[in-house]
Amino acid sequence: MAANPPTAVVPKPPPRLRWALWGAVLVVGLGAAGVLLTFVGSGRGPLSSGVMSASDAPGAIWAAGEQRAPDFRLADQDGKPFSLASYRGRNVIITFIDPLCRNYCPIEAQRLNDAVRSLPPGSRPAIVAVSVNVAGNARAYLMQDARKWRLVPQWRWGVGGEAQLAPVWHRYHVAVLVTTKKLAGVTVRNVAHTEGAYVIDRSGYERALFLWPYSARGVARVLRSLS
Repeated sequence: MAANPPTAVVPKPPPRLRWALWGAVLVVGLGAAGVLLTFVGSGRGPLSSGVMSASDAPGAIWAAGEQRAPDFRLADQDGKPFSLASYRGRNVIITFIDPLCRNYCPIEAQRLNDAVRSLPPGSRPAIVAVSVNVAGNARAYLMQDARKWRLVPQWRWGVGGEAQLAPVWHRYHVAVLVTTKKLAGVTVRNVAHTEGAYVIDRSGYERALFLWPYSARGVARVLRSLS
């Protein structure tokens, strides 16, 4: 009888960071109702009420070689399969985006665009945007976002069915909450999710996690430190 394959171990974030990751979901899920939460302090502190202002500080940082970024394999906007491991030797930003979102996600995309553009061409990282909405993965939606959000050439979507995407969300501690409701007889799907971006170094290790709302300057600063 063949032996069962080993189960991948997903490292748990520290308790404060777990609360912050869920708080990032609340920011998106409750933002339309006017509930604004901000991640304060050094990036490791609690969530509290206040004004939503962009922070330069990461929510978490790791030393070189401390925490390997979980690998994954998805398809891009052109249907071509790729893996995170294929980017070894290049810095990468991994973010989690709803292609159909029209509130926070486009702003987050612009922050990442600005961070990448601020760096010298030879040291610009790749951006891998993992979809959190399986209903928005059609190429037409992805191409529309590329035009409307004016995405940088380094941007690459990571899409697939829920069976492919959900394990990636889990490995990166991204919560995705889907709700539906009927408006004028039409079923409306709402996706709330953790708004965050990981900076992965050339050796494939996590070096920083930025939770929304974060600044382009803060992301760029971490990337420059890895050059």
